[in-house]
Amino acid sequence: MTYTSTLIGYPYIGDDREWKKALEAFWRQELTEEDFQATLKSIRLSRIEKQLQLGIDVVTVGDFTLYDRMLDTALMFGLVPKRFNWQGGRVDLHTYYSVARGNHSAVASEMTKWFNTNYHYIVPEYEGQPLQLTENKVLADFLEAKEAFGIMAKPTLIGPYTFYKLTKGYNKLTQVEYLLALIPLYAQIIQELVDAGAEWIQIEEPSLVTTLDSAELKLVQEIYAQLMMTVPAAKLMLQTYFEALCSYETLITLPVQGFGLDFVHGYKGNMESLRQYGFPPDKVLAIGVVNGRDIWRSNLAEANAMIQAIEKLSDAKELWIQPSSNLQHVPISTSFEKKLDPVLKQALAFADEKIEEITELTKYRKSQNGTRRHNFSESMKAIEALKNHPIRQNKMIQQAVQSVSTKDFERHSDFSQRQKLQQQALALPLFPTTTIGSFPQSDEVKRNRNAWRKKQISNTDYEAFIELETKRWIHLQEDMDIDVLVHGEFERTDMVEYFGEKLTGFAFTEKAWVVSYGSRCVKPPIIYGDVEWTSSITVKESAYAQSLTKRFVKGMLIGPVTILNWSFVRDDISRKDVAYQIALALCKEVKALETAGISIIQVDEPALREGLPLRKENWGAYLDWAINAFKLATSSVKDTTQIHTHMCYCEFNDFIEPISALDADVISIETSRSHGELISSLQVHPYTKGIGLGVYDIHSPRVPSEGEMLAIMRDSLQVLDKHQFWINPDCGLKTRKEPETIAALANMVAATKLLRQEVKESISR
Repeated sequence: MTYTSTLIGYPYIGDDREWKKALEAFWRQELTEEDFQATLKSIRLSRIEKQLQLGIDVVTVGDFTLYDRMLDTALMFGLVPKRFNWQGGRVDLHTYYSVARGNHSAVASEMTKWFNTNYHYIVPEYEGQPLQLTENKVLADFLEAKEAFGIMAKPTLIGPYTFYKLTKGYNKLTQVEYLLALIPLYAQIIQELVDAGAEWIQIEEPSLVTTLDSAELKLVQEIYAQLMMTVPAAKLMLQTYFEALCSYETLITLPVQGFGLDFVHGYKGNMESLRQYGFPPDKVLAIGVVNGRDIWRSNLAEANAMIQAIEKLSDAKELWIQPSSNLQHVPISTSFEKKLDPVLKQALAFADEKIEEITELTKYRKSQNGTRRHNFSESMKAIEALKNHPIRQNKMIQQAVQSVSTKDFERHSDFSQRQKLQQQALALPLFPTTTIGSFPQSDEVKRNRNAWRKKQISNTDYEAFIELETKRWIHLQEDMDIDVLVHGEFERTDMVEYFGEKLTGFAFTEKAWVVSYGSRCVKPPIIYGDVEWTSSITVKESAYAQSLTKRFVKGMLIGPVTILNWSFVRDDISRKDVAYQIALALCKEVKALETAGISIIQVDEPALREGLPLRKENWGAYLDWAINAFKLATSSVKDTTQIHTHMCYCEFNDFIEPISALDADVISIETSRSHGELISSLQVHPYTKGIGLGVYDIHSPRVPSEGEMLAIMRDSLQVLDKHQFWINPDCGLKTRKEPETIAALANMVAATKLLRQEVKESISR
């Protein structure tokens, strides 16, 4: 048996977020295009050099991006939406970033979650335009690595079926036309890579782990038959991840030379398929045995045993040992963390440490009869030490979770009764205006927070600054005539991090950054112990803001499932139990806000949908406990206390029922980039509770006009009753600049007043 170590992909962010800093400096026109490209090349090459130093046998290229790899692929094929006035040829950086972020005359392309991760990709748009290969970006990366290091790297690209499935704009009449234009371009890319000397080409097809019907299976077979007929000399590694391969017995016969399977998240399904159907002896099997999506050290003895079991079940001529997915979902290295609990740090493995695990396993398998010495026991000792850590021994919290019952998930009255009581108590106007929660975090806000964290200013001085900023924005909101106000969240950094710092069981890193979307990077907290509420988290700031105005101020919390899904989570107990621990803690915070006189409390769950299993038949179990966790956090309030929630970019067409099951009084949804699709969905699946359909996109710097927003509001009234409809931006405003925020909100309020007048006049006719 031959063994090879490789990766599906490596983080492109840079050790200290050099990639992000370069992007944002270029956008601010502080870097010329030449200097920007030189910086990115330096980052690309440093990534390759590091992988070689860490002992990876086959380095992967093509996994680097200027913003997003789906966007790269779309523009490489000339899928530039017509509104950007592209004239053909190579796509310049101005057009590239306009599609991603919008510009003053055109809205950005839609953004949504990459399968069940917290990474957002740009959705390709097909408008019937003729496709063309504008640039073979993957070939350029391959040649760059060949020139710099003398290696034949493994180029990777998002596969044709996945790219096709994730494109919007085609219909049953145009899908064949689209595919017939797309497949030759893939063939051209692959042929050019073969001509340049590429020995293996990785084709990423995560869509093949979702449920496929017979027509979809036939389509996949036709795509790959066409590719291999056109480029017979290519050696393709068809790479899947995030779940087990769907319809294994059919797809394993595709005319490719290798298959990559996830034996972490797809362990059960892929092992069963191997037992039942074996593996073709003429193909290479790439096995994902190290978790590419979490930060926990692998038990190398168990991983080695898994490799042995896979060997016995398969007749593969060669095994590639690799992580279960692209390592972009984890931070770079634990070596940058100087302040973590030593017991915790010893049990962690970020991207570089996972590479060391891969190379250690590969070297051990390569050694004849396993005679090479190994350090498997070190990983076992580290895992066991964390298991016995005192932070995991809170019997009171563990018992509270076990004692949760059905009544803990129920409000006192149903929505129709609550709605009447809340209308009387709150007396809000038709189409209440509000924002999602955060306001711009100016340089002054960031400077004061950093100074406070470094103990350069006192707690008293910092709190006084936060109060001044809160007071200023309360008055700004009143001046704009917004109906329901927020305090602005100036005391908060990352929203999950802020809550985790006030609860037990969480740890926080210094440089453990991962990309969420574009240049937006986050440091997910680490939930490594039992979670407990010990004192109020948000009451002081919310109560202070409420004292400044006669209008209602929303209390702002993050929900239990989002805290779970946006953190790295302990793996020694179920995710359900962790979610319930968090929910019980948040329930105490909700009650504290209510006691302090806060009548509207928003508990955001933007990550609820991204935790869904990739196969719809497996949704039920997750949704049962995820929805119950939200209810556990929110159901104890009085009927007159209005519970809001918020959700970010995701496909809502098949998710209306779970949203309704949350039993929130009002939900706001981030849909400005795909508003028409949600309107169509609501026509088929009506929603009966309060809802705010975001009327403008906060991820773009452009300020939409009153007319644009009024048009969205009018469309919304086609499917919503006027008493349901709230008006708000589609997400928080933390990343925006103050002038554009004020201008956009002013237009939003003005458009709302026009809508109220239109409705009033239509009633009086």
